This record gives sequence, structure tokens and C-alpha cells, in this order.
Amino acid sequence: MGDLLKNSIFFSDQHICYADILPPSEVRLRIEVAILSFLKNLSSSTPSVSDLPLISRRMSNSRVSRALLTENTRIFLSESFSTKSLMNENSANSLIRVWKVMEMCYQILGQEKKVTQRELFYKLLSDSPQYFTSQLQANRSIQDLVALLRCSRYSLGIMATSRGVVAGRLMLQAYVIDCSVCGSSGYAISGDLNFLENLIMKSDARYIIVVEKHAVFQRLAEDRFFNQIPCILITAKGYPDIGTRFLLHRMSREFPQLPILALVDWNPAGLAILCTFKYGSVTMGMEAYRYACNVKWLGLRKDDIDQLIPEESLISLKPRDHQIAKSLESSEILQDTYKEELAAMIHSGCRAEIEALYFNGYDFLGKYIGKKIVQASYI
Repeated sequence: MGDLLKNSIFFSDQHICYADILPPSEVRLRIEVAILSFLKNLSSSTPSVSDLPLISRRMSNSRVSRALLTENTRIFLSESFSTKSLMNENSANSLIRVWKVMEMCYQILGQEKKVTQRELFYKLLSDSPQYFTSQLQANRSIQDLVALLRCSRYSLGIMATSRGVVAGRLMLQAYVIDCSVCGSSGYAISGDLNFLENLIMKSDARYIIVVEKHAVFQRLAEDRFFNQIPCILITAKGYPDIGTRFLLHRMSREFPQLPILALVDWNPAGLAILCTFKYGSVTMGMEAYRYACNVKWLGLRKDDIDQLIPEESLISLKPRDHQIAKSLESSEILQDTYKEELAAMIHSGCRAEIEALYFNGYDFLGKYIGKKIVQASYI
């Protein structure tokens, strides 16, 4: 996949950075080289503490790489560096956190183990409480290490924690799992990316439907909607986690003929969720393409709001909605039709949740999705 993305026949922007998938021995070697280089500077005849150069994960360093022969568009990071220095306190603490995470990952890889971000945070908290006081600090330090070593999180021995579930016309054969008989709760998606990569998948579905909300997913699974419209249902229960994104990406490779359709709230957060599945995220720009696929926007959209949802079911936009909208507006990833929908949200000052469709009856949701699919009403 990495070689394909680097091929100029397929993608036009070649000034992009990747996080490689590496065996533990090579990751440990990169860590050793980084430490030896640091010590060499300190022990030289003119010792100096050099800054730590990291690929910048700021929005200004993001690039959109558009495929020339397919519809695929992805977020990447370009060759622009940020530095962490020991010369000021804030940056020094951040730099030390990177070294602490590096030390932990070196130990984990030596023991041939995998840990979740949460497990790693608690280990860091017990060993270095003066540097790690929140999960966010640990998460940022992990991404800093990815940017330093240019290898994936999974290569560092860090598993994804998954909230997602899947149901419908899908057979998973690590041990045989029939996702059509998992009930309304669905089958819990593993955070072990190696496990997901090696799953044998079979399906007679015609569509994959990504559902923003778990409650809506449960309604569709309870009604066995996947028998009315042959489909696979998948949800991350809100903002997409890595495990769910990776499984969706894996299904897109396994079943390239299946359209992937997203059902999200009509608000900036819903659009942001759709875009994360579709393009990847800036914070994971060095490996975002491994978790992205060509998702189409099924609903809710402006026409649905005008025709199907009464005014009293609309909710005023919140300050957080306006913040997300501003971030989306400043991004170059949005296609024109998505920009128009976002502008309509902001102009109306309102948002609509998927559940507002229940105004038309609890069985209306399946009818709504079925009609949209039959009419190919997705963008």
C-alpha cells in the first residue's frame, strides 16, 4: 500500500511523509540510533544539546494528496519540522516525555508485547508522575515519537483501543463469526490491528453503512435492516477510533466494489466525523492513509432537513459547533458539495440529529435509508 501511494502515477503530491510499518528489531534499532546520536552530541569536544526535530503535525503542514486515477483523497504531512528543545521549561518537559515514551516502547518491544495507550499512560504515570499528569500528554508524546522515528504506532507496540462494533452481512474467519446473528449490540471490533489485517472476510452485502451513533446502529441492527438492504453496519459510537477506522479501511480493500455510505447528524461534528473516516486526521497525518477510505455522505443533508424534519425538532448550534465549522472551513479537504452543506448549517444556525427522523415513526429510519440508496442520493 505504501509503495502504491508513493507512485507518482497514482498520486500527484510527492513531498509527503510516511510512518513505516516495521518489525520490532528495526524499531529498537531506530531508537538506539536516536539515543546514540543524542549522546554523541553531549560527549563531543564541543558538547551541545541539539533540538529534537519532529515532523510538524500542525494544520499548516498538512497536505491533501488527490489520486489521479481514483476518487481517493487523503491527508498527509509534508517535510516541515518542528523542534523540541531543552532550553525552555515547557519544551524541555515535552522533550523528556518523548524520551520516556521511547524508553517504555523499547522495553515493550523487547518483551514482544502490545499495550494500549491507556495502559502505557498508567505505566508512565507510576514511573514519571512529574511529567505525565494526563492521558493527552501521553497521546501527544506517542505521536511525537511516531514523527521522530517515522514508524507507525502499532510498530511501537501500541494497540488501538476500539469502541466500535459491526453487524450485518459479514463473516469474519479468524474463528468463524457471523455478524448477522450478533444481535443489536453487534460484534465488538478488536484494537489489535495485526488481527484485523489478517482476518478472512466474506460478505454478500451490496453496501457498507457507517453510522455515527450507537443508538441508531442498535435500532437498525434490532430491525435487521441488513436483510432489507443487504449491507454491513459499522459504528464507532461517535468520533471514530483507530480500530474502527482500520477495519473499515480493510473492508474497503477486501470489498472494493461496495459503496461506503455514512449516516451522520446534520451538524459540523457529524461532517467532521465523516471527513475523518474519508480523509484521515491531521494528528495522524504520517499514517492517516491506513485508516481512511472513500466514504459517501448518505445523510442527513440539507434536503432531508427541509423535507422530513419539523422546525421544532431542530436544535441551535452550540459554540463547539462553530469551532468545528471554523476548522473545517479552513481546511482544503472539503469538496464543494460538502462546503455548501456546511455553509447551510452555519446560515441556519441549527443542527438536526438522526433521531429527528423518528417524528415520522420509528420504522421510518429504514425506509429513509432504503429510499436514499435506491435513488443513489449520496455525495
